[in-house]
Amino acid sequence: MSATASETNRESLSVWNDIATYWDANYGKDGNLYWKALQEPSIERLLADKFAKVKTGEVRALDLATGNGIVARLMAAHGAHVLATDGSDAMLSIAAGHVGEGLKVAFRKLDVTSDDDFERLVGEEEQASSAGFDIVTINMAIMDIPTIEPLVRALPKLLAKDGVFMATILHPVFTTNNAARKIEIDFDKDGKTRVTRSKVITEYLSVPPYKGWALPDQPKMQSYFHRPMGDLFSTFFGGGLVMDGMEELAFTEEHARHDRVESTVNFTQLPAILSWRMRRAN
Repeated sequence: MSATASETNRESLSVWNDIATYWDANYGKDGNLYWKALQEPSIERLLADKFAKVKTGEVRALDLATGNGIVARLMAAHGAHVLATDGSDAMLSIAAGHVGEGLKVAFRKLDVTSDDDFERLVGEEEQASSAGFDIVTINMAIMDIPTIEPLVRALPKLLAKDGVFMATILHPVFTTNNAARKIEIDFDKDGKTRVTRSKVITEYLSVPPYKGWALPDQPKMQSYFHRPMGDLFSTFFGGGLVMDGMEELAFTEEHARHDRVESTVNFTQLPAILSWRMRRAN
């Protein structure tokens, strides 16, 4: 990683340390609507075969950029033995505090932009004669990470022969390119108010890093790193992974916020989140 990228990453992790308590309090131990309506159901669907495997044997999972540990706890609740990692000490402390009795979750500091951190973990796995992780996850974090190449290089070494990697991100077509929300209000033939929602996309292929808020009134802005889908997936394909599952996740009418016409939950035809599952090509 170049000096500039390294500095960007240090700044990003510093922000996450500073906002960790606020973020956890507002996102919630049990997650917000994005988690409950979109992320959690998709994780359950795409990892269903691995969760079912718990009944016949031990399942080992690695959760990268764990945040407050919500994915790690979900996998542990299914019976997996989970190693939850994050580059933020504050986030790791919060995540550890949320783990209840009976959940098999261990914690480790790991910077996903660091080849050295990954190599240490890979080395320990090899020393322990481990067959690798059955599941590797990174939930809603790739758009917060300045470089994903160390992650891509590490995945084939960390995954078990039949292991899967699953990720979720803000949808790059409709969100991380600073797409503008457009709302048109008129009346139908019966005189009833009609609201038409769309998004105007003026940049997609090349969007420089920018700062924004994940939650309302967040004390500090975090950095976002947009990647068009072609660039994003070709990086993983080039690292020896193949995709065998993908979902585009949108809110439905039941989530509508009539008091906030601009809310993302009202854009039911435009997915807010992209999730996918990958495996080793060989």
